[in-house]
Amino acid sequence: MTEEEKATIAGKVVDVLRTVYDPEIAVNIYELGLIYRIEVLDDASVDIDMTFTAPSCPAADYILMDVRKKVEALDGVTSANVQLVFEPVWDMSMMSEEARVELGFD
Repeated sequence: MTEEEKATIAGKVVDVLRTVYDPEIAVNIYELGLIYRIEVLDDASVDIDMTFTAPSCPAADYILMDVRKKVEALDGVTSANVQLVFEPVWDMSMMSEEARVELGFD
């Protein structure tokens, strides 16, 4: 797989992650800064490191399943490995400007 093909798939992954929401927050997980790493591998599988705003997120299973399902549904993706990480610890500075405005922080 070429670097250009990997970049195209990575862009599609970002687009689909912008459709995943924590049911308790009206901003998508990408803009919230919950996605720490997206790596497209040579076999077209995608590794994603992500976190939650709190380790005890009640919607964790739902969100992880939604991420995996949507990424694996993308054309060109063979599988998705979603790893839940808590380092670095998420804080509000990781949100995009759009997320801060939407949530009334700016």
